[in-house]
Amino acid sequence: MLFPLALYVVGWLLMTIAMMMPTITPLIAIFVTMTRDRSDCGTLISLLIFGYLLPWFAFGLAAHLVDMALHALAAGNAFLLVNGWVVGAVVIGLAGAFQFSELKYRCLDKCRTPFSFLNQHWRGAAARRQSFMLGVHHGVFCVGCCWAMMLLMFAVGAGSVGWMLAIGAVMAVEKNASWGRKLSAPLGASLLMTSITIIALNV
Repeated sequence: MLFPLALYVVGWLLMTIAMMMPTITPLIAIFVTMTRDRSDCGTLISLLIFGYLLPWFAFGLAAHLVDMALHALAAGNAFLLVNGWVVGAVVIGLAGAFQFSELKYRCLDKCRTPFSFLNQHWRGAAARRQSFMLGVHHGVFCVGCCWAMMLLMFAVGAGSVGWMLAIGAVMAVEKNASWGRKLSAPLGASLLMTSITIIALNV
């Protein structure tokens, strides 16, 4: 069990880096500007990125355990063995519904204002600890904003590079484009319609 889990952890972190790092480019750029005159600038940036990835690692591990539990449930359930599409439809529907939630928008607003976020969490004292915690705090809000979209990778296939790039691009636009916040509701409606269509075609 340990070897497949280790492979999953490595794969999940690589996927997270590929999909999520572009979404925090503005935060990193501002942080580099604020710390570039410090001799430990490189260390602080590394701690920021490591702290950011930590909540995503925890979420990925939890998602993997849930995925294993669902597979075990499906293996002992005749209905799910024959109708595996149900899980995909539920995940897509959940991702769509979450796009309309208050939590989604609260976390998205934090992610869309990197300067305000830095101003709130960075003071420069105990710089290494603050850099790490800055990354952790931002990572928590990022997970809060995007966890449902990341679950789509379990529905479409975690090894799909095309879907990974597409979902990553959508999340980057949501966070970084001036009009990105307006994308959330249409995206949610599209996901809900996709879920309903899958159910209609299979019932």
